[in-house]
Amino acid sequence: MDIKYGFSKAIGNTPLIRLNSFSDATGCEILGKAEFLNPGGSVKDRAALYIIEDAERRGILKPGGTVVEGTAGNTGIGLAHICNAKGYKCLIIIPDTQSAEKIEALRTLGAEVRTVPAVPYKDPNNYVKLSGRVAAEMENAIWANQFENLANRLAHYETTGPEIWAQTDGKIDGWVASTGTGGTFAGVSMFLKEKNPQIKSIVADPMGSGLYSYVKTGTITLEGSSITEGIGNSRITGNMEGAPIDDAIQIPDRECIEVVYQLLRKDGLFMGGSVGINVAAAVRLAKQMGPGHTIVTILCDGGARYQSRIFDRAWLATKGLSID
Repeated sequence: MDIKYGFSKAIGNTPLIRLNSFSDATGCEILGKAEFLNPGGSVKDRAALYIIEDAERRGILKPGGTVVEGTAGNTGIGLAHICNAKGYKCLIIIPDTQSAEKIEALRTLGAEVRTVPAVPYKDPNNYVKLSGRVAAEMENAIWANQFENLANRLAHYETTGPEIWAQTDGKIDGWVASTGTGGTFAGVSMFLKEKNPQIKSIVADPMGSGLYSYVKTGTITLEGSSITEGIGNSRITGNMEGAPIDDAIQIPDRECIEVVYQLLRKDGLFMGGSVGINVAAAVRLAKQMGPGHTIVTILCDGGARYQSRIFDRAWLATKGLSID
């Protein structure tokens, strides 16, 4: 019998899905790693598990302890699931700009949720910095610190990268992913580049993020804004330091939304906004490289967590966007 013993053992080994409409249009094999099929519903389950198990091994997370994190949602959801499965408490500090679906999901899972104003990272009350201070003031608590904690990218170096390599039989020409903490992009990039240095490693970046300009010019500058959640950054995180990057592709919201709705209407995939950024960038890379190449990206999470936003016609209209 093939049985997964508990929530944690069900994380990973997600399939690669050929995105037919985009592959057929470009002449490339554009493949999406179906991370929305993790038991907690997103790619962040992997990092959450590695962060908690690393703290357990080091003896800093003890029975009955609390895991504290500042998160835009998905890492918090993964942490809350795993805390429930392992008997820990969970405290999440989240910007009030995140979708109601994610905030309510955290509360349903039993996490203590504190919403705070969304302020830049340089502000001492930024949700990430605030979560670190809160954890330091509690007894028997750890700060997950997903942006700087290298257990994050190790999760993808040891699991996601090898899975992609095996699933493509090593026949992969490009790896494309957006970054928030940088863990997924960096871990997979580091593994794939060790296997084949010729694989193109491309950052997909929304407007309002500084990573595109950093890759292109070496300087972080911010331009515009984006409706996407949980991706983009105004700094280089610990997880992104030293990650191999060949280029970056910047995707505006209009292109992202077009891709999200094409995935829904032509490929039958109900995906979140960051997936739109990822797939749009993969399509652009396919056009740059030409037919016959294989490009892999991440299908980070499903669309249900954003139904009141990117799947709501009236909400999109307030952002100057349309589903038509």
